[in-house]
Amino acid sequence: MLELIQVVGFGLLMFIPLTNPLTTVALLLGLSGDMTNDERNHQSKLTCIYVFIIMVVSFYCGQIVMNTFGISIPGLRIAGGLIVAFIGFRMLFPQQPVHKTPEADAKKKEPSNNIAFVPLAMPSTAGPGTIAMIISMASTVQNDGYDVSTWVIYTASILVPLILCLILWFCMRSAGSIMRLIGKSGIEATSRIMGFLLVCMGTQFVINGILELIHSYTQS
Repeated sequence: MLELIQVVGFGLLMFIPLTNPLTTVALLLGLSGDMTNDERNHQSKLTCIYVFIIMVVSFYCGQIVMNTFGISIPGLRIAGGLIVAFIGFRMLFPQQPVHKTPEADAKKKEPSNNIAFVPLAMPSTAGPGTIAMIISMASTVQNDGYDVSTWVIYTASILVPLILCLILWFCMRSAGSIMRLIGKSGIEATSRIMGFLLVCMGTQFVINGILELIHSYTQS
């Protein structure tokens, strides 16, 4: 049991900086300005479910999926970076508000867009770096690279994502209080700042992917 606690603790220390729940909360603040509190809580719950599924599937099936479709880690990073940058540009330069017309009123009655999977769960929380780390760890486990009991590894592979999702859910549930505190102008400012940061993050993901791709070709 002590061994399990140590492995879970190590996993949390490794993945909390990678998943960075506070960044996801800031992104939620920027994208959910028109949502009700219930809709925001629903998106938070869905995000946590998606993150858990992504992390567990990445551990058990990630390498198989990537090999089947011929996807490399650099390709994963570049694709994730392009998605992040695209979302960032949309937040930096939002669409102009629609004038008040019957059509606009009808649109307002439609349910808000689902932002739980993209971008909150992926690539914001379970992004290319997180998935690449999980797949790398799973590959090491399969090659007996860790001097830890097998049952501990596979139990931790469920417990670590579960605890991370509970932490994420707690942080995201506080978003409503933050929105009431900073107001509409604060939300718009947060959205612009997060948009700029996401463009920078996406660009860095692409750069890292290209550098890894060049490095892999020069080594071969």
